[in-house]
Amino acid sequence: MEKPGQLLKFIAAMVIFGTNGILVAKISLGSAQIVLLRTLFGALFLLAIVLIKRSFSFSELKADLLPATIGGAALGLNWVLLFSAYRAAGVGLSTLVYYCGPILVLALSPILFKEKLTWNKLLALAAVAVGMFCITGNIELGSRLSSGLLCGGGAALFYAVIIVAGKRIKHLSGLNCALYELAVSFAVVLAYLIISGAELPVMPQKNELVYILMLGFVNTGLAYYLYFSGLQNLSVQTVSIISYIDPLTALLVSVVFLNEVLAPLQTVGAVLILGGAILGEFSLNKRK
Repeated sequence: MEKPGQLLKFIAAMVIFGTNGILVAKISLGSAQIVLLRTLFGALFLLAIVLIKRSFSFSELKADLLPATIGGAALGLNWVLLFSAYRAAGVGLSTLVYYCGPILVLALSPILFKEKLTWNKLLALAAVAVGMFCITGNIELGSRLSSGLLCGGGAALFYAVIIVAGKRIKHLSGLNCALYELAVSFAVVLAYLIISGAELPVMPQKNELVYILMLGFVNTGLAYYLYFSGLQNLSVQTVSIISYIDPLTALLVSVVFLNEVLAPLQTVGAVLILGGAILGEFSLNKRK
């Protein structure tokens, strides 16, 4: 039986994740620099919890080292591209494109997981494809908006990698896995900044420090802790459906706080993408 407290923790995590865009909009640093600080502060928050709980196991990490490392690297690159998309295409449209990641996994499930594409899944894929056409059909190629959506598409690809890698992790607990993946993300983004010749250390402006700290400690560290605390006692189907509170919150935030407005056709696309994604999750978990 699912506990109301665990459910509330998971919902709170999804709502917090959905507010990332408004914080990123307040920070003038480059996307990779923001991700570097986010992963640093988030990892420090989770490290404190792991030390208090004394829960980390190197033997568990050794057993899942490869998928956890791939997932961590994909997580860092995913955030860099997503935050770049926020800047160029806005939070709302970027979030919709980004949430095509699970659908990519669904489309490749016959190859990756030997799962059949049922009619429910095929309908979900068709709905998302039409939704993407509604969103991108009238966008001029080479424009800033198209570049932003391209970054969103790249973030969706890395999101798919994160999902596939996560399915290969069998021994690490959720909390310990989150800590390790954030540490890997930090290392990967730091290496990227060094190779690209970026100025280090990263120093945010004083008036932006509060947003950096919120993004790191609250929207990453605390949100991941709530996420995995709630995850333990919830059914897979409940988790799959409630996860879409994140993009819905992001869309609401983009309209209310960032004054972003979707055109009527793009609104139809949003409904098709989110509806199709939820349908895909539902059919998959119902069969299980």
